[in-house]
Amino acid sequence: MKNTKPILFAVLSILFFTSELFSQTDKEQIVSIRKASNSALKSYANKEVLSYLTDDVLTTTGNGTLLCGKAELEEYILAGGESKMYWIRDTKDIIINAKRGLAWETGVWNGYDPEKGEDAIVNGNYSAMWTKESGIWKIKSQLFVTLGEK
Repeated sequence: MKNTKPILFAVLSILFFTSELFSQTDKEQIVSIRKASNSALKSYANKEVLSYLTDDVLTTTGNGTLLCGKAELEEYILAGGESKMYWIRDTKDIIINAKRGLAWETGVWNGYDPEKGEDAIVNGNYSAMWTKESGIWKIKSQLFVTLGEK
């Protein structure tokens, strides 16, 4: 008989981590996704960042540029070239409408350029509309407003 311990461990691990995600409240799920998104932004993992968005996401950048859809946002990111800028969102409030599968997140964002030091060089406020597609929260719309620059 083959050693089934590795397979059993893998199955139990999957069940544990899956149950952890689904045992979280909607607000805890969004906070967890936001943390993962911030980590992906800081690591320049653009594909992962985009995975947290709906395909038809609307994004208004800090300077007011409106980007329609994930593909257009990806083009915008790639047009930045070799920029080392990254942005971190700090959630201040999340309001959930469980009946409609919608959420409203607000907070502040900070833009960092590691080549210019550890402090943020640009910042502002943001809001995000979340939708619970197929049981998973994703960002459907996001608005960033630049309010400070060094």
